[in-house]
Amino acid sequence: MTPDSGNGAEDPVEPLGCPPRSFGAPSGPCHGGVKSFDRVEYGRHHEHVIEHDVRPLVESEYRAAHDLFRAALHMPAATDSAWRRMAPSYESGRVWGDHIDGALAGTAMAFPSSVVVPGGAELPAAAVTAVGVRADRTRRGVLTHLMRVQLNEAWQDGEAIAMLHASETPIYGRFGYGVATRARTVRLEKASAKLREDAPGGGEVRLVDPESARELLPGIYRGMPSRAGMISRPSAWWETRLRRDDPSGEPIVIAVHRDESGDDDGFAIWMVHSNDHRFGDGRATLRLLDMCAANSAARCELWRFLLGIDLIDEIVAIERPLDEPLEWWLTDSRQCRVRDVYDDLWVRPVDVPAALRGRDYGGSDAVVLEVRDTTLPHNEGRYLVGPDGVERVEREAQLSLDVARLTPLLFGEVASSTLADANLLAVHDPEALPVADALFATGRDSWCGTHF
Repeated sequence: MTPDSGNGAEDPVEPLGCPPRSFGAPSGPCHGGVKSFDRVEYGRHHEHVIEHDVRPLVESEYRAAHDLFRAALHMPAATDSAWRRMAPSYESGRVWGDHIDGALAGTAMAFPSSVVVPGGAELPAAAVTAVGVRADRTRRGVLTHLMRVQLNEAWQDGEAIAMLHASETPIYGRFGYGVATRARTVRLEKASAKLREDAPGGGEVRLVDPESARELLPGIYRGMPSRAGMISRPSAWWETRLRRDDPSGEPIVIAVHRDESGDDDGFAIWMVHSNDHRFGDGRATLRLLDMCAANSAARCELWRFLLGIDLIDEIVAIERPLDEPLEWWLTDSRQCRVRDVYDDLWVRPVDVPAALRGRDYGGSDAVVLEVRDTTLPHNEGRYLVGPDGVERVEREAQLSLDVARLTPLLFGEVASSTLADANLLAVHDPEALPVADALFATGRDSWCGTHF
């Protein structure tokens, strides 16, 4: 999660932090610390100069950074046991802090990962998380300084992409992030949601303990067919997922599907929340947190297992793919109620040429696409994009857009013509629009399914 504790509005300052290096230049100073100044105006005749000291945090500072992040979410400081569960995530990542007057004002973390792009290739990526700003330090450019330094570090480390889950949609577009995947939350009343007799299935489902899950689940996940938007899950992520600290104290439950050949090919992770009938409605809700499977038979069999659990009134499943055929497996499709559809993974191309070259393209023609990027100027330029490759060119642009609008095109989330209709893509040559639609089209919805 990436809250900014109120930084949804534009910072009223001009960022003077770590300047992006020019294209092809050697690495700059961002792996050390960066000091810069902002002038913040108060009223018509008063201003205050703020010195930002953005630097990597050391291990002894990680817990304070985590507590600042929790405070930005309006949560109490982590208990000792909760911190022990979270510490591996910080130890495996790169943690930055912005200091004002010697005190930590904001923090952001990233860990090395990868993301699948259309065509199946994996691009190196910085997975950004635990972003928070102190409530009494907002509107001072803290988030801007953290984001700029972090994006430059990702580029210097050879990562083509930065990615995150946004707490609020207006926050991160100004730093070049755009929507790469969407997901949905579905709700089923267990008493009335029945699978068709001829729905896919087979094999068996068994419960496993967290220790066994640590051995089994990473391999099952890696064995899934890749799709655009899926990301790698490092060991620290699995440790956090399988030792989840829920405020209610409810334990996670894990089930694994084994096919008829004896191979494990799917899993589900959930919690059950029950209301005491003496104080509430007495209903029990199964909250599906994660379900991954190698094929439709395994996925449907896992759903069959969940719908057969006793003493459950409803199932609420989060972050499910938009194209999961759950309603088509049911005897009554109306029993699959879509409660919400939302943006899921946000992606920021850090190295636009590498990001464009990483994916496959459809159609038979090419288009000259101009990309604007004020935060990372090395990305700015015109690119000839076609099924035979991507190259920088000096030709006149046929289409142009901001780097944040490139992301949904890159992941096939939206058509070029749709962006043009929304006035988010400038069309200089109308004949290029259908060409771009064919180039960036994908045959399947993108999906992430991994929260971090």
